[in-house]
Amino acid sequence: MSLVLRPYQRESIDSLYSYWGENPAGNPLLVLPTGAGKSLVIAQTMKEFHEAERTTRIVQITHVKELIAQNYKELIGLWPWAPAGIYSASLGRREAHAQILFAGIQSVYSKAANIGHVDVLMVDEAHLIPPDAKTMYGKFITALRAINPKMLILGLTATPYRLDSGRLDEGDDRLFDAVTYEVSIRDLIDWGFLVPLISKATANTINVKGVSRSGGEFNAKQLQLVVDDLEKTKAAVEEVIAYGRDRRAWLCFCSGVPHAHDVAAEIRRQGFTCETIHGELSAGERDRIIRDFKAGKYQALTNANVLTTGFNDPRIDLVAMLRPTLSTSLYVQMVGRGTRCIGPDIDASIRNGKADCLVLDFAGNVRRHGPVDAVEVKKPGKGEGDAPVKECPTCHSLILAGLRECPDCGHVFERSVDEKLTATAATVPIISKSTAEFVPVSERTFYRHEKPGSRASIRVEYLCGIVVHKEWICPEHDGYARDSFAKFWRDHGGAMPTPMTIDETLERIDELRETSEIRIKADGRYWKICGRKLATRDQPSAGNLAA
Repeated sequence: MSLVLRPYQRESIDSLYSYWGENPAGNPLLVLPTGAGKSLVIAQTMKEFHEAERTTRIVQITHVKELIAQNYKELIGLWPWAPAGIYSASLGRREAHAQILFAGIQSVYSKAANIGHVDVLMVDEAHLIPPDAKTMYGKFITALRAINPKMLILGLTATPYRLDSGRLDEGDDRLFDAVTYEVSIRDLIDWGFLVPLISKATANTINVKGVSRSGGEFNAKQLQLVVDDLEKTKAAVEEVIAYGRDRRAWLCFCSGVPHAHDVAAEIRRQGFTCETIHGELSAGERDRIIRDFKAGKYQALTNANVLTTGFNDPRIDLVAMLRPTLSTSLYVQMVGRGTRCIGPDIDASIRNGKADCLVLDFAGNVRRHGPVDAVEVKKPGKGEGDAPVKECPTCHSLILAGLRECPDCGHVFERSVDEKLTATAATVPIISKSTAEFVPVSERTFYRHEKPGSRASIRVEYLCGIVVHKEWICPEHDGYARDSFAKFWRDHGGAMPTPMTIDETLERIDELRETSEIRIKADGRYWKICGRKLATRDQPSAGNLAA
């Protein structure tokens, strides 16, 4: 039976033909998230290029042996008699003259003369190409173009941006001219090809205050010292276990090799199987650990600086980020390790025991970069420091970053503390849009909300576990805002007539029934309250009134 591509996979390949038809010398970029089937798109494109012109010479390069082997295996599975070979020292193969060659950049960057004429160069994980022409990628591409100036270059990536220079298709030093096709994580979740991502607020979050930056990323040595505190590690692991006890496979991203070992030791101390993987292990030992993890020998796997690309295990249904990063692409790659379905689609995955993936963000990466399907990439040349403004979480005004109190609404920001791990809930949604869910309310409080230049309102805060969700009601407004308040009052059992002022509302607040649950859904970087369940009249009060 012939292979049938998913619609978006077919569209991505067709976009290349349309682009090259109008830009025969252009270098296009395909953006396909982790789990989208990038290896299959590469294989099908190679096969179609060969069918169109049997003498076409294709080289596909990447940076890790796992991707080389994976992409080669995908092509042979699709096209068993493909004239393909591998050039990779780590895989023990140097088939330089294969018509279709899968190569590791470390092995071939100085071997362009041996490889010879190339018609199409495909770069997997294209976001790792540095802009500097003196790097391995730069030297290899320059040497190949000296042999064939008309060589086409195609880039493929899940994250079309670099840490230090923004988007790959922007800037004077860009290698790629345009993104010809892009599909988002949100699209693939909606279409049933990836599992939904869910997040829970973590009571423990890593505080990176005082950690310097080097090359656009947190200083690795300083970060290791800040993060690797045994008491804080114990607290974080307790949360992972509390949330993940009934989940199948946990993947923990740590902030250094010692930290990865300490997290693994604590997981084992608390009764769960765990192993650690990092770049200092031998290739054989690393392969053994990965093989055993995939076979289910270990419940958890901690890692430092590896497993962000070229590692696929669809069983992973919990990702714990204990590594803060300034790299948007690294953040997206970490989360992407848990998005794969067990089977061809979400229906099969649910039957096989994986309905979603839980992301626990102890590192503040979601708040730093935004929901994974709507990440915010900083433009190059904007400096490495924090932005000079910040957003008030209460009234959403942009104010000077150094202010402790919002001049618009009076919100008081927490002071920075010396503790490296603080009890602050990470409440930014992992996905910008989500299905609504009910969460229990332990306490409800009403606050007068004053904002200069605007009519006053009432802020309603719901304490749900360790997270506070907020909404605003407006007794003194006109139109829709007033109508919404009147409905809120009626729905909660308030007596008629409806209050006309904030003072009257707060005086009569005891007339309202308590809220037992609220229904929330992700809306960009925030949670939106879209429904409530009310307590019965005889349930104990959980409400408070604040001036």
